[in-house]
Amino acid sequence: MKTKRIAVVTGGMGGLGEAICRRLAKEGNQVIATYSPSNQNAKEWVAKQKAEGFDFLTAMIDVADYDSCSKGVMKIVTDVGGIDILVNNAGITRDTTLKKMTHEQWREVMQTNLDSVFNMSKNVLHGMLEQQWGRIINISSVNGQKGAFGQTNYSAAKAGVHGFTKALALEVANKGITVNTVSPGYIGTKMVMAIPQDVLNDKILPQIPVGRLGQPDEVAGLVAYLCGDEAAFVTGANIAINGGQHMM
Repeated sequence: MKTKRIAVVTGGMGGLGEAICRRLAKEGNQVIATYSPSNQNAKEWVAKQKAEGFDFLTAMIDVADYDSCSKGVMKIVTDVGGIDILVNNAGITRDTTLKKMTHEQWREVMQTNLDSVFNMSKNVLHGMLEQQWGRIINISSVNGQKGAFGQTNYSAAKAGVHGFTKALALEVANKGITVNTVSPGYIGTKMVMAIPQDVLNDKILPQIPVGRLGQPDEVAGLVAYLCGDEAAFVTGANIAINGGQHMM
């Protein structure tokens, strides 16, 4: 019998993914961070986490590929146990205006940011239905709610994430499984901090009423709540965490 709930976080080695992994581990879950086949720093990341007291398991999964997800989930279930919590966090950007956007840039973002949600959720759902308990949290974005210049691919994918959330939440609401979306605004991750400083100061921060970027730990705290027993009555929700930048 499992002594810990098993939580899988896709894109778990990124800034936000790492914060989510750490918070879920602190909550007593056995955390498995997935990483892409192109990630050359997985061993170094694991060593760094262990040095700081976090003994994560890892799984190399190409979330954009259904077969990779199916095999990866099967291996986790065989080696560790049934998956109780899935956080669909993996995402990429390929920003440019639609006029300049290539089909490849569109396809890459849709496969990694939206298809991945289907690929992983489909493969963990059977086990959750069997045990009549599960938590699926899909990480979307403020730009999936309001749109963003140069992000037709990213905004479309992130908007699609919540459509998926609502439909699946209805399907499994009476099975002990909740499905929710978290939509962060601009968070102080490596991806956001790579934005030129003048763009951050002059265009982005003035749009955020609280006057600062969010912190990964703040998003991780919200995700952890949705993963717990206390959030059993929250399903099909899209929870914004954006400092007031976009209110619905």
